[in-house]
Amino acid sequence: MQRSLKFVKHLPEFGIEPTVLTVDAAQAAYPVLDESLAADIPAGVRVIRTGTFEPFDSYKRLTGRQQVPYGGFVGESKTSRVQQLFKFVRGNLFIPDARRGWNRYVLEAVAKLVAAGEQFDAVLTSSPPHSTQLIGLELKKRYSLRWLADLRDPWTDIYYYQDLNHTPPARWLDARYERQVLEQADVVLVTSPHTKRIFAGKSTKIDPAKIEVLPNGYDEADFREPSQPPQDALVVTHTGTISETYRIDQFLGAAAECARRHPDVPLRLRFVGKVSDGIRQQVAAAGLAERTEFVPFVPHAESVGYLLRSTALLLALPDVANNRGILPGKVFEYLAANKPILCVGPVGSDADLLLRETGAGRTLPPDATADLLDAFEGLVARWRINPNLDLPGPRPTRYSRRALTERLAGLVAVNQ
Repeated sequence: MQRSLKFVKHLPEFGIEPTVLTVDAAQAAYPVLDESLAADIPAGVRVIRTGTFEPFDSYKRLTGRQQVPYGGFVGESKTSRVQQLFKFVRGNLFIPDARRGWNRYVLEAVAKLVAAGEQFDAVLTSSPPHSTQLIGLELKKRYSLRWLADLRDPWTDIYYYQDLNHTPPARWLDARYERQVLEQADVVLVTSPHTKRIFAGKSTKIDPAKIEVLPNGYDEADFREPSQPPQDALVVTHTGTISETYRIDQFLGAAAECARRHPDVPLRLRFVGKVSDGIRQQVAAAGLAERTEFVPFVPHAESVGYLLRSTALLLALPDVANNRGILPGKVFEYLAANKPILCVGPVGSDADLLLRETGAGRTLPPDATADLLDAFEGLVARWRINPNLDLPGPRPTRYSRRALTERLAGLVAVNQ
């Protein structure tokens, strides 16, 4: 969770001493682990790791999978009957989510700290998993702490919500939890303007003024290495998870047509991270298999290195409900890399407005074949003149993790 990690890294610079309560990694299950990020935890920060109770071992045994699923089973192009059953169980027996078994361990840990005379001015709970927000709800009730609820994604409006097959009672309870959190938190932090609009409309008791848009960002320390765009190829890179939901088939078609028109230009695609079988099949069907490199999950620093060793970057938004408010954290690292960005998604979305604001690129609908081809043609024309297409201006420092943490510190310290 880079957002929380970077907050913790920079908060001491602004006079705030954080204590972190998190899960013992040996007792929890994750889709992906990146141990290298632990190096960012400041030496003086206290980290308390607790036990937990999670059902994911049963999931792995019954499905035969080695990894637990991403939230909402994102990135799984096909699901078996057993997986469909787990989706139903997840949506109806574990509300808000299957990580709720952690909550009692955290509450016990806080109770011990308070009993030992510890004093805290505020609590920040970050989600998903949104069950973590119920911890903040209880801590505010018990100790009257100033509570900042950091909701990185929508709750009952998340794009895969319908896939969880909630029964009416489960849907009602989940929505009730959501309203309680939004109504009772002193500050609600969100990552995009569209998400703020969604949450503000959940109840007449919610003051929109307390919902702060605090986007994700990039850590300047992660971008100390110089940009090294390849001189012998035009390389377009995507990092992170991608599946058929992201609808890049026309993008791939445009890349293939551009390569056909310009056989002398070594156009290459690179996917770093989890790529579904369906996307791999689309790459092959477009005739791009020999021009495409698939790199499995790598530590964060290596992922940044791939960005810096690219000509341009691909950002794709899933073709789902409420995708206008999806603003992936990686887009800010894309901006820090200072590369032109090709975004496939809805025009007018928060991501589109960000790219326009920073001059980093533009967003094209997934079915805009002609426009996608024009975008590739533009890259090729510029690459012929100079293979370094890096953007001229400095990085937008307002999106640095330090600058964003300074804003957070101001919200924590109100009335203190």
